[in-house]
Amino acid sequence: MNIFKLTNVSTAFFLLLCSNANAQFYNLSTPGTSLVIEAPQNGEAKLIYYGTKLSENELNEIKSSGFNSFSAYPVYGMNCQSETALAVKHYDGNMSLQMEVINVEKTNNEDYVQTTLTLKDKIYPLYVNINYKAYNKVDMIETWSEITNKEKGTVTLNQFSSGYMPIRRGNVWLSSLYGSWANEGRLCQEELTPGMKIIKNKDGVRNSHTAHAEVMFSLDGKPQENNGRTIGAALCYGGNYKLRIDTDDSEYHHFFAGINEENSAYNLKKNETFTTPVLAFTYSEEGLSGASRNFHKWGREYKLANGNKERKILLNSWEGVYFDINQQGMEQMINDISSMGGELFVMDDGWFGNKYQRNTDNSSLGDWTVDKKKLPQGIEGLIKASKKNNIDFGIWIEPEMTNTKSELYEKHPEWIIKSPKREATTGRGGTQLVLDMGNPEVQDFVYEIVDKLMTENPEIDYIKWDANMGIINHGSNYLTNDNQSHLYIEYHRGFEKVCQRIRNKYPELTIQACASGGGRANYGYLPYFDEFWVSDNTDALQRIYMQWGTSYFFPAIAMASHISATPNHQTFRTIPLKYRIDVAMSGRLGMEIQPKNMTQEEKELCRKAISEYKTIRPIVQFGDIYRLKSPYDKDGVASLMYVSPEKDKAVFYWWKTETFVNQHLPVITMKGLNPEKRYMVKELNRIDNEPLVFEGKTFTGKFLMSKGLEIPYTHKVDYHKLNDYASRVLYIEEVK
Repeated sequence: MNIFKLTNVSTAFFLLLCSNANAQFYNLSTPGTSLVIEAPQNGEAKLIYYGTKLSENELNEIKSSGFNSFSAYPVYGMNCQSETALAVKHYDGNMSLQMEVINVEKTNNEDYVQTTLTLKDKIYPLYVNINYKAYNKVDMIETWSEITNKEKGTVTLNQFSSGYMPIRRGNVWLSSLYGSWANEGRLCQEELTPGMKIIKNKDGVRNSHTAHAEVMFSLDGKPQENNGRTIGAALCYGGNYKLRIDTDDSEYHHFFAGINEENSAYNLKKNETFTTPVLAFTYSEEGLSGASRNFHKWGREYKLANGNKERKILLNSWEGVYFDINQQGMEQMINDISSMGGELFVMDDGWFGNKYQRNTDNSSLGDWTVDKKKLPQGIEGLIKASKKNNIDFGIWIEPEMTNTKSELYEKHPEWIIKSPKREATTGRGGTQLVLDMGNPEVQDFVYEIVDKLMTENPEIDYIKWDANMGIINHGSNYLTNDNQSHLYIEYHRGFEKVCQRIRNKYPELTIQACASGGGRANYGYLPYFDEFWVSDNTDALQRIYMQWGTSYFFPAIAMASHISATPNHQTFRTIPLKYRIDVAMSGRLGMEIQPKNMTQEEKELCRKAISEYKTIRPIVQFGDIYRLKSPYDKDGVASLMYVSPEKDKAVFYWWKTETFVNQHLPVITMKGLNPEKRYMVKELNRIDNEPLVFEGKTFTGKFLMSKGLEIPYTHKVDYHKLNDYASRVLYIEEVK
C-alpha cells in the first residue's frame, strides 16, 4: 500500500474530495490513521492509501505522489493471472466479473463511521457491498463484503474473501502464530519473499491450534516491539479461513483474507445475500506492541463479551482430579480456593451421565444429566457450598459433541456430521462425534443445554464451553445433496445463532471458549465469550512463549492463565511455585491444581499472590501492553509490562528463561511511563530473605525507560530452596 511517512498531520474526518466530476476520494479516518479510497461513479473502486492520518492538504498530495492504486476488491475473469477476492460462476455458466461503483453511502455512529461502496457487475445483476467501519476512539478499521444475487438463477461463489490490502514491497516482514495442541500461539517471524504465503485452517470446529487468522506486517525490516511502521490484520471468523499473501512481479505484496473456499463453494440463490466475516486492520508507528495496544483496546471495547468487566480468580478442577468428581472432593476444593482468596470454583468434566457414567472421555457427551452417584446433592449442593464459602460456582460442558456411547446418539444418530453412505469416523476416546450445528434441531438442543442449566441453577456464574474434536467426516443429513459444500459455513452460522440466543438471555454470564485448549482464540468467537483457554499446556516456561505470541492480538483479560502442579502434567518439568505464579499473573489469574496436595507454605504463597493480583488486576486486564524483551530472542530472559491509561501505575514482569554459569543477561528498560513522573517500585510475590536494593525507592519515568533496573539473576533464599529459575513482578506506582 502507499504507506509512507507524511508530516503536518492534522485532525481529519470523513472527507469527500472531488478532483473532477468522475474522481471521488474518501478518507476513512480513525484517531491516528487514514484509509483513502477512490470510488468514481461507474468506475472501479480503488485503494489509494493506508497509514498514518492525513490532513486535507496531504490528501491532495497523494494524487501527485506517483504511488500506484489497486482495486479495492479484486475480482476474477478479466485479469485471470492475478489473485482475487471474489470469483463466481453466474447462473448461465459465465465465470467473469467486471464491477463498477453505483453508490456510496456513509453512516455516522457515536463509535464509528461506516462507509459502504455498492458495486454492480457491468452485465449481470450481481451486487457487492464493500463495507468499511472506521472507529472514532481506536485505530481500527473493519471491512467485509455483502454479495447479493439478483440474477435469474443460482450463482456459485468459488472465492469470497472478506477484504484485500496491497502492501508496498521493501524489506517487509510477517509475524504470524502457529503451533499445535499444547503448543499454541507460537511466534513465527519471516521476511516476505517472492511467491505465495498461505496461512489456513481446515478443522471445521476450532481454528487457532495450528495457525491463527491474525498477522502483522512490519514495513521497516525485522520486526521491533516498540518502533517501526506496522500493519496488523485479524479475520474475525470462527470457521475455516485462508490468508493469502501473494508477492508477484509487481512492487507489492497482495494480502487477502476470508473464509477458506476449499470444499466450500457456496450456491447463492436468487435474491440471497452472502455476508463475509469481518477483516480488521490497524496501523501503528510504535511497532508490534503499538499494533497490539490497538487490538487490545478495540477487543475489550467492541469485540470481547463483557470486555470492561474484571475477571474473577478461579480454581478449575481438571488437573486436580480429572474425571474423579464427587461431592466431598468438590467441596474440599471450594473450601481451599476460598481460603486462599479466590473468587470462583469451576467443576470440569466428569459430573454428568445417567445410563452411561462419564468416567473417561469415551462416553456420555450429550447426556447432560447430573450423575447423582457422584453428586447426590446435585449442582445445587455445590452452589450452596460455594455460597457458604463466599465464592461463585462454574461448570464445564461440551455441547457441540456426542459419543457413540450415549443416550443422545442412540436417540438421534441423524444429528451427527457424517459422510453419506459411510461409517462415521470417530475422534477423542474412539467414540466422539460432532453434532451438525447447521441443523436447527441441533441448534435448539445446544441452546437448551445452557438454558436448562441456567434455569435450574440461576446462580451459576461461569461456563467453560469446550470443543475437543474437529470435523473429520464431510457430510450433513440436514443439508440437501446439492448443498453439501455448505457444511463448514452452515456449522458456524448455526453455532453463532446459538451463541446469540444465549447471550441475549444471559448477557452477564461468564463463558470461556475452550477447544482442546487454545483452539478458539479468534475475534469471531469472542463477542460471545469472555475469555479463552490459551492452552491445555500449563507449564509456566512454555506458557511464556505461548502467551507472548497470543498477546500480539488478544488482551490479558481474555487469556486464562493458571497456576498448576509440579512436575507439570504436560511437560513433566519441575518449576518452582514462585515462577508459576509470576507467569500466571500476567494473564487472567487462575489455578489448575489440587490444593490438598500443596503444603501450607505453598498455600500461603498463593494466598499472598491472589491478594496482590487483586491490587494489580485493573492494570493487567485493562492496561496498555509493552513487550520489552522477547523469549524468542533467546537472550535468556523475557520481559513485558502493563501500564494504566493514566500512566500512574504499571506492572513489570521479568522471567529468566535459561540458566548458565557466568551468564550475562541484558538490562531491560521500561516503556510507556510518563518521563516526568516519579514512581515507587515494589516487588510482588517476594520470596527473598531480603528485599531488592530498589525496593521502596523512587525513580523518574525517564530513568526507568532509559536506564532501567538491575534485576538479580537468582533469588536470595535458604540453601535448600535454591533452584535454577528466577522471576520478578514489580509494581510501579506514581508518587504524588
